[in-house]
Amino acid sequence: MKNRPLVRHVAAFAVAFALLPVARADLVVKDDTGQEVRLKGPAKRIITLAPHAAETLYAAGAGDKLVGTVEYSDYPAEAKKVPRVGGYSRVDLEAVAALKPDLVLAWESGNNLTQVDKLKALGLTVYVSQPNTMANIAYQLEQMGRLAGTEAGAKLAAERFRKRLEGLRASYANKPKVRVFYQIWKAPLMTVGGPQIISDAIKLCGGDNVFGHLAHMAPTVSVEAVLEADPEVIIATGMGDARPEWLHDWDKWTRMTAVKRGNLFHINPDIMQRHTPRILDGAEKLCADLDVARSRRPAK
Repeated sequence: MKNRPLVRHVAAFAVAFALLPVARADLVVKDDTGQEVRLKGPAKRIITLAPHAAETLYAAGAGDKLVGTVEYSDYPAEAKKVPRVGGYSRVDLEAVAALKPDLVLAWESGNNLTQVDKLKALGLTVYVSQPNTMANIAYQLEQMGRLAGTEAGAKLAAERFRKRLEGLRASYANKPKVRVFYQIWKAPLMTVGGPQIISDAIKLCGGDNVFGHLAHMAPTVSVEAVLEADPEVIIATGMGDARPEWLHDWDKWTRMTAVKRGNLFHINPDIMQRHTPRILDGAEKLCADLDVARSRRPAK
């Protein structure tokens, strides 16, 4: 009985401790540059500095947290209503700061990194993304889900993406290789290098990027280099879903295999050149085009 006051004291302390607010651990992730990104909790006000980042944020179930984005962020339709903070290559820093975001999603190879550093200097939390492979898209979905507190929905979206991706991979794993020239633009004549996600999509379809040995994301090449590479297929994009007129500039090079066999194809850049789940739509179109090219090979 002598210990009863001590027992009461310990019990009272335990009750008081239980009533204290629970300290929440910071949310900590690493971005694609290896930098640590720390938040006090899931972001509630997010700005994206690239169209693909806005689209992926919606796909991760966090579109309602998007308070600012850049020009050409037009998918899904809701993204068109979000305030603009400039373009992806030149951001309006004052407009970003005025929206008081607790998270900014930047694009390593597309944004002006000096401006990204200035945003960090202003005290803003910045996550830099750079998905260079198809598999990275699923990872980006999961990362955005973590950052925005929509992990369950983002995980489901990532799982759907991976399942569809693996289906394509299995379908084309043993297809004969097709030499591909992917043309982004006419003047200057631009293509995709090895590190670019489109090179990964070409590989997925059983293709071989004729400029895959180049280290730049979007290298400029010469007509002579294309002729020397002699691709079996030319895939071109433009400014939208319309077939670019300059695709047929290649028709005069009648000795090139792609021209001889009529393998000049077009893919809407929105489903091929944006690092979003819709890239699988572009990949399916690309794979189908390569199958057409295979069917046009002379019989042995």
